[in-house]
Amino acid sequence: MNLIENIKEGLRSVQANMLRSVLTALIVAIGITSLVGILTAIDGIEHSVAESMSSLGVNTFDIHSRQNRGNRSGGIEQKRYERMQLGHIQKFIDRYYVPSTISLSATLSQIAEVKHASKKTNPNVRVEGVNQEYMAINGLNIEKGRNLSIIETQYGTKVAVIGSKIVSALYEKNEEPIGSEISFKGTQFKVIGVLKEKGQLSDSNFDNMVFIPVLVANQMASGRGLNYRLTVGISDPTKMDWAMGEATGLMRSIRKDQLGNDNSFEIEKSETLAQSLESITSGLRIGGFGVGFITLLGASIALMNIMMVSVTERTREVGVRKALGATPLRIRQQFVIEAIVVCVLGGIAGVLLGILIGNLISRLMGITVIVIPWLWMSVGMIVCIVVGLISGYYPAYKASLLDPIESLRFE
Repeated sequence: MNLIENIKEGLRSVQANMLRSVLTALIVAIGITSLVGILTAIDGIEHSVAESMSSLGVNTFDIHSRQNRGNRSGGIEQKRYERMQLGHIQKFIDRYYVPSTISLSATLSQIAEVKHASKKTNPNVRVEGVNQEYMAINGLNIEKGRNLSIIETQYGTKVAVIGSKIVSALYEKNEEPIGSEISFKGTQFKVIGVLKEKGQLSDSNFDNMVFIPVLVANQMASGRGLNYRLTVGISDPTKMDWAMGEATGLMRSIRKDQLGNDNSFEIEKSETLAQSLESITSGLRIGGFGVGFITLLGASIALMNIMMVSVTERTREVGVRKALGATPLRIRQQFVIEAIVVCVLGGIAGVLLGILIGNLISRLMGITVIVIPWLWMSVGMIVCIVVGLISGYYPAYKASLLDPIESLRFE
């Protein structure tokens, strides 16, 4: 009896015990469905977020002044570095040729008290001087009105975009903030936009912030140097290192850093939402794989039990095959192949159901992208074969040790 005949015999055995085979395959299918389904849903979420983040330009790096400007370390006073000036920033923006979106920001105050008519906020409002690209880089959406324009940021028009908490503190429910006047630090601003509420997702508390043109913030600083921060968004993440290298060279040229000296500024890759998401989805994948593994473990035990029953039922058949010259190896092959066939049938059904359920879960969460997880499909089928091999080996080994004479006497 050769290997091909054993495969055919395994398929005939599955067909002869259809109900038992289907139930066993369903157990395996449930495990594979949970494994592939969860991982498909996670891949769909990750793909959707990656697309959204790419459109917002979150593949970013920051350039800002060096924090160490004359501190003492070990009794030695460290080198002082001049703070980055607005002129340096403007030159960089004008000369940087890499395709990108460049956001400029500087904090004017973190304890401002904003007033409108007879109302005022608590003295904990953060006032940020920004350019027109700041909102897009930080994923901020305008709920009412509009964003700052290029003209307003270049000429320092006294206009402001405010967060939702500022609106709640200064305006009545039926009062329209757009076009009204607010004031802080003795200067009046016209409100041109209101940000959509960020809530608990806002690490920087954007809801309690006022955004004004960076040139106005520079003028209101009254000679006090502001800490300017450039955030450069690169549309192609594969060119990030090249873009950072070009930015470093350009800024060193603008700052006139001598060859061999350290940078007089700091440049660093930003922690993006996509990176944070990756750590979360990695944990979810491990959890999903664990759930699928436990289910498959139960399926393998059930399959082994069924195969043991099958060996007992077919003791006389094993005796006949041995009497006709079948070797223990061929007997083992027959039962192992039968177990693998059952698992593969269950695996195919599980993979198809997993893809369907995973994409359905994604759709219910508002994600329209359809994901076909080729990697997890392959992993699922490999796992099925391994489960069938492990579960079928012991019953097959037991069958191969049966004495042909005793087997023929078995009732």
